[in-house]
Amino acid sequence: MNSPLRIGNVTLTSPLLLAPMAGYTDWPFRMAIRCLGGIGLAYTEMIDPKSVLCGGGRKRKAILATSPDDRPLGYQIYGTDAALMSNTAQWLADQGATLIDINMGCPQKKIVRRGSGAGLLKTPREAVRLASHIVKAVSIPVTVKLRSGWDEEDTDVALASALEENGIAAITIHGRTCLQRYSGQANWEAIRQMIARVKIPVIGNGDITSPSVAQAMFSETGCAGIMVGRAALKNPWIFRDIHSTLNGIPFIMPTWQEKLEFMRRHFEAMVSQHGEPIGALLFHRWIPQYSRGMNLGRDTMLALLQIREADKLRRHFQDLEEQF
Repeated sequence: MNSPLRIGNVTLTSPLLLAPMAGYTDWPFRMAIRCLGGIGLAYTEMIDPKSVLCGGGRKRKAILATSPDDRPLGYQIYGTDAALMSNTAQWLADQGATLIDINMGCPQKKIVRRGSGAGLLKTPREAVRLASHIVKAVSIPVTVKLRSGWDEEDTDVALASALEENGIAAITIHGRTCLQRYSGQANWEAIRQMIARVKIPVIGNGDITSPSVAQAMFSETGCAGIMVGRAALKNPWIFRDIHSTLNGIPFIMPTWQEKLEFMRRHFEAMVSQHGEPIGALLFHRWIPQYSRGMNLGRDTMLALLQIREADKLRRHFQDLEEQF
């Protein structure tokens, strides 16, 4: 469980991965959470290839923003156009990507309707053809993130085997079907069955909320690594704590003051990247996450969400520190 994770020709020092999450796993958050320790690999937000090769402007710049210490870093792309996806993978590899991940698990309706994300689960031949093109286009590892199936009657075991045969270096399985979206519980048995069918590393994903749950997933499924997504948004220390537990090292829960300091540091990083007006507004998406993690209460959360100026947010953070 505490062994390095090898994906193709890349060896990660930790088997713990930060999931790609649109709107959240940008450069400021990745750097803030890396400082806490425990992460073996972080992913960018899910990237539209058209925005990489044909787009421009602030949004493209923000999604692609990185730095030399933001490594190892995986770039997740989605789509169905094999040529466009391959060209994008080549461009990202030239920019220093550690690996390329193909999204075959996003359940958002607007993505699925276009046949992308989890929509590829309904066209497995197309999914394999797409993966094969991208594998041939780059020299770095190519991985795939899947759901356990389209629905309860349809599993992706055969698809996983075909992807392995076509050069995919590792597979991440979210233990929910596409139709489940994020409801119900993750099916770890589906992950275990996938692991039994392929020789490449399988990374388990779904409902990892604590070190004890992470240990249970390793033990019950035999997965080579674990990917954590939503739980890291309100508890960025989860990677550090899981890594400590896997290595038999006791960990201490972060204090309320440490949580506040992390939020402030993350806020300042966003302002530094985007400038004060935009950075303060973009930080609003994080306020509910941190409010839940810090038990600030609904009234305080709503008050923070009303503030649009960076200096006013700073003063409110100072007020919180003095109150608690």
